[in-house]
Amino acid sequence: MKKIVIIGNSAAGLSALENFRKHDQESQVTVISKEGKLPYSRVLIPYILRKKISYAGIHICPEDYFEKYHAEMICAEVIGIDIEKQTVKTEQTEYPYDELLIATGSYAVSPPIEGINQEGVFHMWTQSDLDHLIPYFDHSKKVCVIGSGFVALQAAWAARYRGLDVVVLELMDRIMPSVLDEEGARLLTEKIREKGVDLRTGVSTQRFEKMDDGTFKIHLAGGEEIEADFVIVGTGVRSNIGFLKDTDIQTERGILVDSHMRTNIPNIYAAGDVAAGPTTFGDEHLIHALWPTACEMGKTAGKNMAGIDFEYEGSLNMNVTEMYGVTVASMGKFYDADADQTYVFDETAGYGYLKICYKDDKVVGACLVGSSDAVKIFGKMRPIIRKKESIECKPEEIFDYINKTTFNEMWRKGL
Repeated sequence: MKKIVIIGNSAAGLSALENFRKHDQESQVTVISKEGKLPYSRVLIPYILRKKISYAGIHICPEDYFEKYHAEMICAEVIGIDIEKQTVKTEQTEYPYDELLIATGSYAVSPPIEGINQEGVFHMWTQSDLDHLIPYFDHSKKVCVIGSGFVALQAAWAARYRGLDVVVLELMDRIMPSVLDEEGARLLTEKIREKGVDLRTGVSTQRFEKMDDGTFKIHLAGGEEIEADFVIVGTGVRSNIGFLKDTDIQTERGILVDSHMRTNIPNIYAAGDVAAGPTTFGDEHLIHALWPTACEMGKTAGKNMAGIDFEYEGSLNMNVTEMYGVTVASMGKFYDADADQTYVFDETAGYGYLKICYKDDKVVGACLVGSSDAVKIFGKMRPIIRKKESIECKPEEIFDYINKTTFNEMWRKGL
């Protein structure tokens, strides 16, 4: 009987546990997490702040989850790994393992802004962040949001939805460069401003000054000042790999893994936001900090830890959310520079702004700011991109082609 240790109890860790137990019901499994015993989804945090779901809705597993999967749940912070002794170290004790999965996720980055580490300046990344933010959302009038990625703009939308005055400050000259192309970013910027958000790009934030009454003055380069009751910082995330600094586990921005989620140490695996692994487009080590990717990686790790030879087909970035009255989505390679042909649907099609990108007669990506109806095709397009299938139709007929292909595939399988 093996001893399995999983560090982390979010998407990757849970997926690994569930898939491991499909093939191995006997081995001893210990799950270690510093964030508490009941797993939650950080994706739901803005919906709780908007009061679209209840606070309890953040939890994604029942109370008896770990009992059901015959795993011991330990609430503790891992401070190191001893590869020679094969132990995971916390401040209290050590846990031996035969095989180890590192699924420690990521943490929110704090940019070098003076005064950032004080009460009233928050991230929106963990349940603890949510607990601190709720009273500010309930009792404040104005918030300043730093950054314009998914997390920052969701935070700003939640605040605006609740009736707060919102200022968004972005250092770059446009929003969401990793999620939207130039036209998509322009259209979303219009939507954001139409909803009453004071969105400013090309702005350098210099200092947060806390006033005697607990509010803030945000000092910008050039001397301008902005007043706010509190601040939310959403300027990106980094992999939680600090506790590995004294080990031989190979890392760059994350832990380097192969298509089986193995690290350079044969009995140590990694998955989720902490892991840099293969992608659909041939990258050997790239991080896609996305919930579906974490689940897929966790599934791969869990199966291989159970002795099933299972190879990951590679991650494919796909972002989908609804905010400011529109659906915002992107997948794969959606910049013109990465394609040899692009097709933008006419507005009369009813999708809003929808662009499909092709390379060598294959779909490689898509970008959307518009209707939720259009995003339904993204899920069907995902396996086509992954399999690198040639599309045998005119660009404007791609929806019909994909729907027909999906139907034929289901028919062949007898579904």
